[in-house]
Amino acid sequence: MNFKSVLTGFIGSIFIIACSGVTPEELASLAAKGYYEHLIHGEYEHFLEGKYGLDSLKEKEYWGQLLDNCHQFMRQQEKSHRGVLDVRVVTAKTDTAQKYTNVFMMLCFGDSTNEEIVVPMVERDGRWLMK
Repeated sequence: MNFKSVLTGFIGSIFIIACSGVTPEELASLAAKGYYEHLIHGEYEHFLEGKYGLDSLKEKEYWGQLLDNCHQFMRQQEKSHRGVLDVRVVTAKTDTAQKYTNVFMMLCFGDSTNEEIVVPMVERDGRWLMK
């Protein structure tokens, strides 16, 4: 084995390792999917904890209204579509000028219909939150 082939293999390995890091789009997608899974499973507080700017509202009456809205939304989906059975990430795109990532997800309903939604995500202090 000559020096040139060893060097080429080494540089190729470094390139693969450097490119295998988790992207912001992947992190935002995982967070958005997780929040919506909480919503599907009736864990509305965990869903709302993923909303940007709501952390200071937990003690107020507004927080209770938001929980009620989540519950009403899921009841409506049950009535209209036999519930939301699954959520799948389709893709994610970052808008570097606006500093957020749009996560495109598919809501899969019990009546075999699907609906694509867009969830804008922002990163704050190392945590991805729904905008």
